[in-house]
Parts: sequence; structure tokens; C-alpha cells
Amino acid sequence: MKKALLLASAAILISTSAKAEMNDFYRDVKPYIGADYAYDNLDLKGAAKHSKENFNSAVINAGMEVGEHVDLEAFYQFGGSRKAHLREDQGGGTKKFKFNAYGLDLYGYLPMGCEQKFKLLATAGAAVYDTELKYNDKVSKSRVGYRVGGGAMYKFTDNISARVVGRYGYVGTRDLNHIAEVTAGLRYSF
Repeated sequence: MKKALLLASAAILISTSAKAEMNDFYRDVKPYIGADYAYDNLDLKGAAKHSKENFNSAVINAGMEVGEHVDLEAFYQFGGSRKAHLREDQGGGTKKFKFNAYGLDLYGYLPMGCEQKFKLLATAGAAVYDTELKYNDKVSKSRVGYRVGGGAMYKFTDNISARVVGRYGYVGTRDLNHIAEVTAGLRYSF
């Protein structure tokens, strides 16, 4: 009887402690949504080589602050498409290249100043890059690539912030080697 009472007491203490730790975890997790403008410079090669390499795209993201200095974020990037009219010595005709991307990034922050409204950031993640090239026929590819970058964020209020990020993404497909991009946007924290 004493052993059962002792085991029951230990189980209650452990479950109460675990519940308190989970409540602390959920209190620290803060979801957010955001939108960014992205300027992309693509390193095109192969059949896409003569297509225009500069893209203006939109990015939507949703994430969560999982600690004071760490965010985990999912994103979708609408890369759009670009046409190129080729000269006769380039094969003639029209090429159309487009890309979209989606993935997951991890952000780390270094607060600066007394009020800690300004933060330097570093990011690393992975993305699926969907590319499509139309020239004579249509060729679509999907490839997982990695992304790394750095930037800065400024918190206007507890809920609204702006950030700028420079990023390098390696894709390594036959038509798209890598992407250099700069993004700027706003996010709203709940």
C-alpha cells in the first residue's frame, strides 16, 4: 500500500511538472505571418541560358517564434516567369522560364541596443524549387536546394516588424545553378 501511494504521488508530481513545462513552452511560442518582395538573380545555364535572369517575386510566410532568439518559418515564393526572344545565332524563337519555391527556414537573431528593437539575423533552410522551361517543348523540374543568408529586422511594435534578408540558394539543376536574392517585407506577430 505504501509503495502504491508513493508511486502515485511520484506520477502526480511528474505529470504536474511536465504540464507546467508544456504551458511554459506554448507561452513562449508566438505565431506570425508575413509578406515579402524578393528580387532574384538566377544563374541560368543549359537550355535556359539566354533567358532573362532577373525576377521580381512575392513571398508569403508563416512561422513561429520558438524562443527569444529563434524562429521557424515556412514560405511559398511566387517567382513568376520571364520571356526571352532569341536572335538567330542563339537558335531563334522565344524561351519562357519560370520558377516557384516553397520550404522551411530557421532564423537566429542577435538583439542590438538597449530596447532590442533592432536585430541582426542569420538564416538557413531548405526549399523545393519548381522550374519550367518552354522552348520547343515544355520541361518541368523540381529539386530540393539549400538556402543561407543574413540580414536585419526592426520591431516597430510588439506585433509589427520589418526585415531585410540577403540570401544565397543552391539548386543545381540542368537549367538553374543557384539563386542570389534580396527580400524585404513586413510581418505580424500574434
